[in-house]
Amino acid sequence: SDRREFSAKVVGTDPKTDLAVVKIEASSLPTVKIGDVNQVKVGNWVIAIGSPFGLAQTVTAGIISQTNRETPGGTLFQKFIQTDAAINRGNSGGPLVNMNGEVIGVNSQIATSTGDYNGIGFALPSNDVAYVYQQIIANGKVRRGYLGVSLDSIKPEFGKVYEMPNLKGALITEVRDKESRAAKAGLQANDVIIEFNGQPIGGH
Repeated sequence: SDRREFSAKVVGTDPKTDLAVVKIEASSLPTVKIGDVNQVKVGNWVIAIGSPFGLAQTVTAGIISQTNRETPGGTLFQKFIQTDAAINRGNSGGPLVNMNGEVIGVNSQIATSTGDYNGIGFALPSNDVAYVYQQIIANGKVRRGYLGVSLDSIKPEFGKVYEMPNLKGALITEVRDKESRAAKAGLQANDVIIEFNGQPIGGH
């Protein structure tokens, strides 16, 4: 806000979440506090901050509809906070904050037929952002585990077809990568995973 300008160095990027870490040499800059997205609830008020259409320091308010939403344009590693706070071209990349001023997400996508605000926006949760940041600082890149399969929860209709009275586990709907660890271990479509690393997989 004091109109200083800085050159930035890209420390690392993560295309899977559309995030990057950049570094500047500066002093006397205010900082934001990162909130815990696990404390966020549907119906909470939030504020999106950014510069839509070049209008700097614009804020829009809304409520949260979902905290773990998948989108058609997202990757396997993107589960979004959904909000009706207006997100437009230019304030994606800005923070989504709670009523305590804590950052709980990074504005990322909108559902639209025109390219502009249509009442539904998405922010990448702060916990995911912090994980990506920590990985890039530690390793220069993000390392993730990868099974190579598509999963779905055990819905009631699955339970009836497969005669499963206890609707727990994760159903493998597709083995995407034939060279993946899952494929080499012999996992197949329609297998049900009921335990992972000694931890039971919860129900639907």
